Amino acid sequence: MPAKTGKDYIEGLKKANNNIYIHGERVDDVTEHPAFKNVIKSMANLYDLQYEKPEKMLYTSPTTGDKVGMTFLQPRTVEDLIMRREAMQEWARTSGGMMGRSPDYLNAEVMAMGVNNSLFAEGDPRFAENARNYYEYARENDISLTHTLIHPQVNRAKMQHQQKDANVALHLVEERPDGIIVDGIRLLATQGGITDEILVFPSTVKKAGELDDPYSLAFAIPNNTPGLKFISRESFDYGKNEWDHPLGSRFEEGDAIVSFENVFVPWERVFVCGNSSVCNRTFKETNAVVHMAHQVLAKNIVKTEFVLGVALSMMDAIGIDGFQHVQEKGSEIMLTLETMKSHLYRAEHNAKLDKSGTMTPDFAALDAARNWYPRVYPRLTEIVRILGASGLMGIPTEADFNHAEIGPIIHRGLQGKNLEGRERVQLFRLAWDMTLSAFGSRQTHYEYYFFGDPIRMGMTYFDGYDKEPFKQYVESFLKKSSGVKASN
Repeated sequence: MPAKTGKDYIEGLKKANNNIYIHGERVDDVTEHPAFKNVIKSMANLYDLQYEKPEKMLYTSPTTGDKVGMTFLQPRTVEDLIMRREAMQEWARTSGGMMGRSPDYLNAEVMAMGVNNSLFAEGDPRFAENARNYYEYARENDISLTHTLIHPQVNRAKMQHQQKDANVALHLVEERPDGIIVDGIRLLATQGGITDEILVFPSTVKKAGELDDPYSLAFAIPNNTPGLKFISRESFDYGKNEWDHPLGSRFEEGDAIVSFENVFVPWERVFVCGNSSVCNRTFKETNAVVHMAHQVLAKNIVKTEFVLGVALSMMDAIGIDGFQHVQEKGSEIMLTLETMKSHLYRAEHNAKLDKSGTMTPDFAALDAARNWYPRVYPRLTEIVRILGASGLMGIPTEADFNHAEIGPIIHRGLQGKNLEGRERVQLFRLAWDMTLSAFGSRQTHYEYYFFGDPIRMGMTYFDGYDKEPFKQYVESFLKKSSGVKASN
């Protein structure tokens, strides 16, 4: 079947009736529930955009001839890579990059694992075929996906098999002729209740040993599978209008704890079963982490453009753009943006074909970007807060401006240099929702931990960096210096 429309996406969620809990209640219809309905509309808009801009968002399936989503494309040239990235950024611009789990993130993962599937055959030859088939299934049906990578935070000082309650984490219970039974808890599925299926994979950072084989699993199942529950955190969509909460009212994706209660997974949906070695190598050896990082960098460039636009608009609104310290802060955001764009250019233009014939970006550039951005994004939001100062506290609601008595008072009293009161407050509410609201605070926290603990990520980056050329350079320099002195 061809790529989805927004209507297809919404009707699919209604029909699936996924087992979702929030605020102490089971959700009867996720598409109408106050905590989810607005972000579902935003997701639907992404699917509709595929048909509004088909030349950019769709391509012809190599197997069915249907028009399918460009973000599933297996790139074979640098031009393909750029074309897919431009589709990703088209989606990102609808939210200012504030939807970190738009469908393209996991579409890139299933593509990479589907075409670079030989690793999975180490566990069982059929697992490689399963990965290939699942990529095609997801592409041809435009499946929306959530995923879960990490175990509950019980005792981080111990491996999973050493935990006091070792069965609290998702683990293998039984292998049957027709599939496996799994049970336990996983964290933390963003968009958990508003997608079609869930991908279960190992952490990209924390490695496991053989004693953790029972926890070393990778599979994909529909979100309405019996025994599968999504327990969502409190919603940061407070039911406010888009004027008051311009971001949280539309792009609050939610995060969920995932409970597997003796869930059956058919063999054709299993990619790894009880094999820590394969799990540890999955993201690297399939190049999934490369293509996922490419999507993240593309999204974060759009996000930085959006932050910069808000900051510049605030400066102009209240006439602070001529001050030296303000310009210096604006320059910080600009430098971040241009550095990210340079990483992207290097990643794409140094791309090479991998063993599957997939054009794969230069991971060195992407790895630097994905380690750097979590450290700098909190600073970007801090800059917006500093620029807004008390103006981010004095932000009446739309209802206040519409009030016959007080509306004219605040419209006059909160005017800016270049904006009237109502328009200035609307801009500052956007800045507040980006940085200080529950939604904005979650964005900062989310970016900081996007790929995992930044400290652990940094250690991995340091360990993997090719340090020898630099040490040899210094050694050679010192030898030549010594030689010069000796000759004198």
